[in-house]
Amino acid sequence: MSRRALLYSKRVLAFITFLAVIYTLIMCNLLFFSGRAPGVNYQYNLVPFETIRPLLLERERYSTEARIKNLFGNIVLFIPLGIWIPWLFHRYRSWFRLTFIVVLILLLVETIQLITRVGSLDVDDIILNTVGAWIGFAGFRLLIGSPRKTRS
Repeated sequence: MSRRALLYSKRVLAFITFLAVIYTLIMCNLLFFSGRAPGVNYQYNLVPFETIRPLLLERERYSTEARIKNLFGNIVLFIPLGIWIPWLFHRYRSWFRLTFIVVLILLLVETIQLITRVGSLDVDDIILNTVGAWIGFAGFRLLIGSPRKTRS
């Protein structure tokens, strides 16, 4: 059995699906439930890089922990999205299509956070989360390989 055939075997796909479901449940808990209550003074950010820039440039203003949590946490937590979406759904194996579906998912999450006032709507979260998905997708492409183009 080839490496590619093994990666798409029923057992591997079932395992990836299981991991995707667990990941989704964990992320829903982190984003909407775990220690979160609706905020009275809800804040949101619609200006790109408004929260990223100070975290990168104003080191004395933020602790290392706050910078790592806000920058790298938002990236690292979404790396799996860039792996399991294209693995399970063939149509999302291009950078454009993956980016499109990831941004749609993130807009849904941010909109739910806005409506429920749990967490905060922040365009910078969408940017960082998308970067995480891109890193995951790059890893996926290294593992699986680029899609083969056929000649017509």
